[in-house]
Amino acid sequence: MNNLDHLSNLIGLAQRAGKVISGEELVVKAIQNGKAQLIFLASDAGPNLTKKVTDKSHYYKVEVSTVFDTLELSAALGRPRKVVAIADAGFSKKMRTLMV
Repeated sequence: MNNLDHLSNLIGLAQRAGKVISGEELVVKAIQNGKAQLIFLASDAGPNLTKKVTDKSHYYKVEVSTVFDTLELSAALGRPRKVVAIADAGFSKKMRTLMV
């Protein structure tokens, strides 16, 4: 099992723990509120969504990862999503160790 599989499983686990915020508007709000610890943006997300999320994240100093495409991110969550925020320091710390 490679790191991306572990990461995918961890996102699913975080979601079951209620620590995942998904959907464009909610993620942008989470970044502004300081709730978002780490953002997963689909590598094939549209230019508007990509710009909106990366601009907000850079401004509020939140890390953005594009290691997954829409299909992989959706599979990890069990529903179609292009962007998710991890709202837990423990999960995001573990995920960062898997992204190196």
